[in-house]
Amino acid sequence: MSNDFLSLTAPGVAGLHPYQAGKPVDELEREYGVSNALKLASNENPLGAGKLALEAMRQAGKEVARYPDGNGFRLKTLLAEQLGINRNNITLGNGSSEILELVMRTFVTPENQVIFSEHAFAVYPILTQSVGAQAVVTPAKNWGHDLDAMRDAVTDQTRLIFIANPNNPTGNWIKREELQIFMAAIPAHVLVLVDEAYFEYVEEAEYPDTIKWLGEFPNLIITRTFSKIHGLAGLRVGYGISHPDLAELLNRVRQPFNTNSFALDAAEAALQDHEHIQKSIDTNRAGLKQLMSAFEEMDLAYIPSVGNFICVEFEQTGAEIYEALLHKGVIVRPIGVYGMPNYLRVTVGSEAENAVFIAALKVVLT
Repeated sequence: MSNDFLSLTAPGVAGLHPYQAGKPVDELEREYGVSNALKLASNENPLGAGKLALEAMRQAGKEVARYPDGNGFRLKTLLAEQLGINRNNITLGNGSSEILELVMRTFVTPENQVIFSEHAFAVYPILTQSVGAQAVVTPAKNWGHDLDAMRDAVTDQTRLIFIANPNNPTGNWIKREELQIFMAAIPAHVLVLVDEAYFEYVEEAEYPDTIKWLGEFPNLIITRTFSKIHGLAGLRVGYGISHPDLAELLNRVRQPFNTNSFALDAAEAALQDHEHIQKSIDTNRAGLKQLMSAFEEMDLAYIPSVGNFICVEFEQTGAEIYEALLHKGVIVRPIGVYGMPNYLRVTVGSEAENAVFIAALKVVLT
């Protein structure tokens, strides 16, 4: 007897395709017979976690038989102190991606529309389809968000707008004045989620400090993560910042103990490891310059980035270059799924890692 489980799925789920993460190093080595493989595909910190976070994880292991603090009191308290907000503005998540899902599950129904930009993070359309809502994809402007087009797309059915700043995978960003004008034009029934997963890497004076806008725009939700600059991607910990009434609703949907003890303690330590944070910023700045210089030397077009990754264009499909690099033991990210078939997204690595990638790319292109 066979079961047609597909017919049992909720509306929107049947047509979904799982999010494709970057290929793991051990998978590449196993399948391609290479060794000492290099992964520059998932925007991870090449320095890894800082020493304070690593020590916090070691200490957390002593209490692994106990449930974590389901409210994350200490981490919320430290975040609130550093950001100048209250604990009740914060929702903790199993990575910031869980906050995106909580917002979707809490506020969006099949009768609603969700707006996001062309070339935006692939999780946005997945989440939208998963709840059966209508995705409204606005055309990109210079590979980034066209805020005018997004504003004009708003209807009475619009419930949520996703804006990544900086944007993944393109790496471009929105200035303070542009985003503030946009927020002021959005009606109160529409939530605006500003995804700031890479905000720590941005060194532009006009980058917005959105947390200061919480009082002015109660429909604003900000998401951030410890996966990038803090090097804690494997622990899955992130957070949302919003009006207390929004945060309270998200916490009604949030599963108890969704953030584990290792993640809570490591994140708390990472926030205080200012030396590691600054070293990560410095490494990324130098790495971006190294990669851009190499692309210019090879006469390859690229999209200027303020994140810890950069998109580079080829005359053939990025998938072909990606496959050739795999045989050289280098993993990057093809982004045809983002409507960019001739591009690869490359994570900024250490100086040595970037050099390995550059050398492999030169061989592949000859």
